[in-house]
Amino acid sequence: MYGGPPVCERCRSRISYVGEKYCMKCGKQLSGITEEYCPDCIQTDHIFDRGRSLYVYDDLTRASIARFKYKGRREYAEYYGADIVRHLSGFIKSCRPDVLIPIPISERKRRNRGYNQAELIADQISRYTGVPVNTTAIERIKDTLPMKELSRVQRMKNLKGAFKMAYVDVQWKNALVIDDIYTTGSTVDAVAAILKKAGINKVYFMALSSGAPV
Repeated sequence: MYGGPPVCERCRSRISYVGEKYCMKCGKQLSGITEEYCPDCIQTDHIFDRGRSLYVYDDLTRASIARFKYKGRREYAEYYGADIVRHLSGFIKSCRPDVLIPIPISERKRRNRGYNQAELIADQISRYTGVPVNTTAIERIKDTLPMKELSRVQRMKNLKGAFKMAYVDVQWKNALVIDDIYTTGSTVDAVAAILKKAGINKVYFMALSSGAPV
């Protein structure tokens, strides 16, 4: 029911959080007990410095995020933001971010949805941490194809020229990029490359969810 609690008690008990064994680079859940990095991060020279995510992207999380993004359930952001801070405040503090930068979406998607879901999550994280949000630093100038069915190489081609730096504060040294789903890191890397070129030293990311254990 609209206006009810974003997560019922039955579903709350079924939420899959990323556990203690995660990739030290991207934060994806690891299935083994000896690995420090996921296969993707071993093979890829990511531009971002480090990242974490809160939930494992399973069927329950997928359905929740789909309602959040496509069904107008923007009130979910309050629960998501509080849960991120509840579980990952230590990581956020360790990044010492000067600014939270949500991944921008295209104007077409913003018109269709009425909001950028990453901005709503960033606003809630800011509410609890006091780190300011900036939504004008990075602009999305290319309406990219849906990413979920694309390979890494296709994602990189799809994102080429998708973003541009519109504003940078010279006092920013560390940035924390906010997104809803982390898969291969192509989007975060594209934004991190622009931010670092503009003079930001460290670019971290926080995602609401990331792929299944690897």
